Amino acid sequence: MRPPTTKPLSRLRVLVGRARHQASALSSALNALGADVIEIPFIEIRKPHSYKPLDSALNKIDKYDWLILTSINGADALAARMKKLRLNPSKLQHLQIAAIGPATRAAIENRGLKVAVVPDQYVAESVVESLRGKVEGRRVLLARAKVARDVIPRELRRLGAEVDVAEAYKTIVPRSSRKSLQNLVIDPKRRPHIVCFTSSSTVRNFARLLGMEPPRSGASGNKVLPNQPRRGARIQPRALALGKSGSQLVPKGRKNILSGLRFASIGPITSNTLRELGLPVHIEAGEYTIPGLIRAIVNAHR
Repeated sequence: MRPPTTKPLSRLRVLVGRARHQASALSSALNALGADVIEIPFIEIRKPHSYKPLDSALNKIDKYDWLILTSINGADALAARMKKLRLNPSKLQHLQIAAIGPATRAAIENRGLKVAVVPDQYVAESVVESLRGKVEGRRVLLARAKVARDVIPRELRRLGAEVDVAEAYKTIVPRSSRKSLQNLVIDPKRRPHIVCFTSSSTVRNFARLLGMEPPRSGASGNKVLPNQPRRGARIQPRALALGKSGSQLVPKGRKNILSGLRFASIGPITSNTLRELGLPVHIEAGEYTIPGLIRAIVNAHR
């Protein structure tokens, strides 16, 4: 048993892979609990290829009844684009706004807007359920990342809503993180005990940064480009090992560099992505938020 004065995460190395500008909240909270936090971003937020669909929607925002935002990134991107277009936030006052969770709600309310709906569980399915009976015959704008699950638009259309999806931002693999991550996981003195995943994108990008790939050809014979796994393809972590330099993959049979790592997931969707890629889920947050993830890590470390 640890002495009562010892912080709950003392001597625990935790790898945080959030986008660089978002890592501080998670990292500082883990640090305060005694963890040795390592930050290597698995994800980078970029502008979309084109703002045309979003700009078009914002310029006719009075035609919409509902606005749905599923991340802080979406809220930030929407606000930045409105500023660029010189649209006052008051233009959104007539909207009913749905936010996927408390952090997104806070980002919206900090801009003087009122959030009408936050689901009980912070996943797309719960967003749909919370809007049941509210959107039939209504026009809905969903501002989100380029790559995202289609649960919300598909299911709201089934409920009778007219849904427009506008790309507000995109996420990419930060190539500058590749060498840092590969070197970290083969260094016995620095490798983390726990790796945190805060979205499905962080899971997929973690795998890509480590060079984990499915077979190069699918059943159809179509070639799969390096570091771009097919959707639904299962990645075999046992086939991944690094040479002494950490610079290249070597055949399976060598020591598995993922051995001993524990994976912490922010919620069931992120956990499903881990399992789809053949990776275990050791810790899952009961509340699908950053504070919920931290609590789950503390409970698992007791």
